[in-house]
Amino acid sequence: MEFASILLEWFRENGRNLPWRQTRDPYAIWLSEIILQQTQVKQGWEYWERFMRRWPTVEALAAATEDEVLREWQGLGYYSRARNLHYAASQIVARGGFPNTIEEIKKLKGVGDYTAAAIGSFAFDLPAAVVDGNVYRVLSRYFGIDTPINTTEGKKLFAAMAQELLPKANSQKLTANYNQAIMDFGAIQCTPQSPKCEVCPLMESCEAFRTNRIQELPVKLKTLKIRERHLIYIYIRYKGQTAIHRRGAGDIWQGLWEPLLIDNGKLTIDNWAAQNNYQLSIVNCQLLRKNVRHVLTHRILYADFYLWEPDKRPSLPSDYIWIPEADIDNYALPRLIEILLADLFT
Repeated sequence: MEFASILLEWFRENGRNLPWRQTRDPYAIWLSEIILQQTQVKQGWEYWERFMRRWPTVEALAAATEDEVLREWQGLGYYSRARNLHYAASQIVARGGFPNTIEEIKKLKGVGDYTAAAIGSFAFDLPAAVVDGNVYRVLSRYFGIDTPINTTEGKKLFAAMAQELLPKANSQKLTANYNQAIMDFGAIQCTPQSPKCEVCPLMESCEAFRTNRIQELPVKLKTLKIRERHLIYIYIRYKGQTAIHRRGAGDIWQGLWEPLLIDNGKLTIDNWAAQNNYQLSIVNCQLLRKNVRHVLTHRILYADFYLWEPDKRPSLPSDYIWIPEADIDNYALPRLIEILLADLFT
């Protein structure tokens, strides 16, 4: 039995029953694919249902504000996905409907090769192979390929191989089933750690199993440099109000809100206050948390969190706004800020 047939047979018995697989609505499928980028299915499922309840159509999502979308996205991380999602919804509405070719789908903001293939395959039966982390792992192990998956050569090689392995039968729905099968196989059977080789239907013909290279494949070059960054947050409490500002473009958490920030590891509160003529010092600032560690993809953050209750309302830069403390949950906040604020409201 050939590779694709074995996977399809396995899928019939073991495939995941996911709600976005029970529809051909391209909006619902696209939404699931964007949410599941960098997100585990269990967590993403809840957010998908939440978005579908609040914005059941692409027109409804396009009519929302970016703030509303970011607030609903809060906790998922990688917030550029939410901004791209909102922008792409407007693209879809402007063109009069969801695009139904790979080339047109790829023109949507935030949609790359994998997402376009997934949407095209699952919603429109297009013969496009998906290549995600699960697919890389299954193909690399089964065929014994040690070309690094994060190189230009590797990406081209695996994309071509995945396309070649698509079932050639007349039934286009078979393509969608096969794509779902190989992804589920990587997620359930051929997992990164402790794959279930002893009960794998591909075991006898798997090159990695035969040569004892399961843990060596796939190969990925280590190119990511992790940087550390120190942040000092000051939560101002003045007559039931607090000050927040929206983070700008070109940095982490674009478009999200946060309290007063000292973003310089070399400055102390005293030095910063002196530079800005604030009547603030370590003496009248209460330290609530110190060196709270928060890990992002490219960096590790360490945050100190202070509470400042001044006698008069300080004059802050123009991008800060004053809001009632009770309203802070109406603003989209980074997960780190949620963690820090928990000390104030518990």
